[in-house]
Amino acid sequence: MDCLIIQEGFPLLSFLIFFPLAGALVLLFFSDEKFARRWTLGVTLLEAAFSLPLITGFDTTTVKFQFAEAHQWIPQWNINYILGVDGISILLVLLSTLIMPFCVLASWRYIKTRVTPFMFCMLIMQVSMVGLFVALDFVLFWVFWEFMLIPMYLLIAVWGGPRKEYASIKFFIYTLAGSVFLLVAIIALYLKNGSFFIPDMMWQQYSTPFQVWVFLAFFLAFAIKVPMFPVHTWLPAAHVEAPTAGSVILASVLLKMGTYGMLRFCLPITPEATFMLAPYILWLSIAGIIYGGFTALAQHDMKKLVAYSSVGHMGFVTLGIFILNSRGIEGAIIQMINHGVTTGALFLCVGMIYERTHSRELRLATGVGKYMPWYVTFLAFFALSSFGFPGTNSFIGEFLVLAGTFEVNKPLALAAIPGTVLAAAYMLRMLQKIVWGGTDNPDQSHLTDLNMREIVTLAPFLLFVFWIGLGPQPFLDMIHTSVNHLLTQLHGIDGATVAATLLR
Repeated sequence: MDCLIIQEGFPLLSFLIFFPLAGALVLLFFSDEKFARRWTLGVTLLEAAFSLPLITGFDTTTVKFQFAEAHQWIPQWNINYILGVDGISILLVLLSTLIMPFCVLASWRYIKTRVTPFMFCMLIMQVSMVGLFVALDFVLFWVFWEFMLIPMYLLIAVWGGPRKEYASIKFFIYTLAGSVFLLVAIIALYLKNGSFFIPDMMWQQYSTPFQVWVFLAFFLAFAIKVPMFPVHTWLPAAHVEAPTAGSVILASVLLKMGTYGMLRFCLPITPEATFMLAPYILWLSIAGIIYGGFTALAQHDMKKLVAYSSVGHMGFVTLGIFILNSRGIEGAIIQMINHGVTTGALFLCVGMIYERTHSRELRLATGVGKYMPWYVTFLAFFALSSFGFPGTNSFIGEFLVLAGTFEVNKPLALAAIPGTVLAAAYMLRMLQKIVWGGTDNPDQSHLTDLNMREIVTLAPFLLFVFWIGLGPQPFLDMIHTSVNHLLTQLHGIDGATVAATLLR
């Protein structure tokens, strides 16, 4: 427990987990739709406000887990309730809390049936997202990992599109299959250590064959969640059929559970296996970047385009993680946040045009720039961010990942560059069609521009696009110490040198 800085007084992390649960339970006693919307918005706004002390009280100079809480849970099995955040998890916790009020606002008019159950699922989703990123006991982590499946499944299956049954079942089966591998790895580590305390499992002297098998179990579970090519096929279906808020949560937070798991478990628990298998994962990441780019370029459905773009963008994240140097991993963590901001905003934009045209087809949304200037302004900035235009947030993340990759393996870095070109191609193509279109545009004169609620929903995303893009240092400061400690432990000597030797 020396790795914990125990929180004295108010248990902030427990509050952030259980406050949305309490808010959801209140909804069980009320069926009024207006109350459900306002109550859920109020709960998520308070949750976001109460998460801000994580920023002001976070010590960027220590590698210990902060705001920690430790209590016995099931002592005969050595299962405990242990929470904490460090530089690797804190930004993901904040992303989970800050994004939810805008998902509620995006659903204000979009969800017209079973509003109270929908808002209940949203609050339950908040519980699982925050809990997963702060859990430091493997059983607790597993509970939140599995708990997330139920509300997300319901969001797709109940409020989804025409093929919602297919999409929800595919999402559930893929994710559950990955969870089986995760459970096997957890049990194997418990039998070795006699404890479920995650920090105790890090940097132990496991045999190489044991590490390889545990790594593969971890990696399969997390690769499905990311999702990496070629286990990505559940993602486009889930995104297309999910309601707007479901797509935003899925892209902004749930995909990051996979890459967070790789950073938190694969690298510190199975370091030898990480070095052995990293070259294969790096080229798998390149395949995902290129495949995602070409597939997105071929789409005519806006939601599918943004969904396939996620495959490419998350390929940059896994590339940065397994390049195993400081620039790569810091870039990967920043890019996880960037992807959550930018892709979440793009899904919001798709949802807003769908509410007006009742279609996600590009050909039916062409030429709206003349009638929706506010909408296309927001869309233009988010599209520029998506392909990493300088001055936007994604540029910082991709630049760091590519810089880290060039340090280690130049052919690998060169192979990733076409992904950035493809991102510009499919985003500019979408932007051109929506803003201007061609000579045979449908009549869009009946469309109304964004209302105040929609502008308020999108404006914070745009703020972070430029804040991270123009002033990323505060965000990098929060993760730098933890990343350096991870690499110091992982390599024992200079990280770039070791990685270069193994990946040459």
